[in-house]
Amino acid sequence: MRKNVLLLETVAEEALAILHENVNVFTGYDEASLKNVLNNENIHAIITRGKGLINKPLIDACPHLQAVARCGVGLDNVDVARATERKIKVINAPGSNAATIAEHTLALMLMGMRNMYESVSQVKQDNWNWRNQYAGDELNGKTLGVLGMGNIGKRVARLGEAFGMEVLYWSKSAQDLPYKYMALEDVLQYADVVSLHLPFNTETDRIIGEKQLGLMKTGALLINTARGALVDHAALLEALNSKSIAGFAADVLPDEPPVQSRAIVEHPRAIVTPHSGSLTTATYRQICLLTINNVVAVLTDKQPEPNSIYNRSALQ
Repeated sequence: MRKNVLLLETVAEEALAILHENVNVFTGYDEASLKNVLNNENIHAIITRGKGLINKPLIDACPHLQAVARCGVGLDNVDVARATERKIKVINAPGSNAATIAEHTLALMLMGMRNMYESVSQVKQDNWNWRNQYAGDELNGKTLGVLGMGNIGKRVARLGEAFGMEVLYWSKSAQDLPYKYMALEDVLQYADVVSLHLPFNTETDRIIGEKQLGLMKTGALLINTARGALVDHAALLEALNSKSIAGFAADVLPDEPPVQSRAIVEHPRAIVTPHSGSLTTATYRQICLLTINNVVAVLTDKQPEPNSIYNRSALQ
């Protein structure tokens, strides 16, 4: 008997085709359609991307659930604890976005350090004479501080090194890497660019606050392509207004789309992209295919890739 899969968001066409070949597909893109599906179908797997919430009420509304999945890496929008209690497999795509997020991080560094956004804007306004007042610098010779040395952090470190930067890092523990491990406070004090690549949890919630921003150089840039809530945005706004740091560039915010964060988005020394770092054609396709193939494997009694089951050890 074909199993039933609930999609909370769209996925890449090739991934959707694989689903249709193997399972029955239902969509719950809005509250009304979601309620209709839950009232009429037994759901065996739920798939989301970044917005659709797989929370406790939704999990408990599906007594036949075998898997919940996110086409992505982080699982902030999935109640992993409740799924694990129910012996439900939690599937994601670890490592699949490392290359694209690292590239996006370097792009933000370059834009911030070279004041590129303002330069492009001025030229579009027919102000070629902006070059006479241009102020910017280069990454070569600067110190890069990487906070979090997972797949993305390591790749950012290598790219920074290729640009001629000295790399310092802090993470939960020191690793066997060709970069200098330092205390968090020391990385903040010495780095010209601080780049965040930490997971979000109770320990990292607003890990960059007033005290930490105060340790940074006045000419330093803060880059965040990890999770918006890693940074205390009230303290960040004050740091930007007082010019205690030079600038901020991010692909993530605590609230998306931004409402409370509008002051940061509109700040003249901030550059914010719309959480689009993983939305390149290649990575979007790869993330969706990896996730969907592993969901189908679970539902058809085949072997999924071991690393794709986030709570594998807890279920054994």
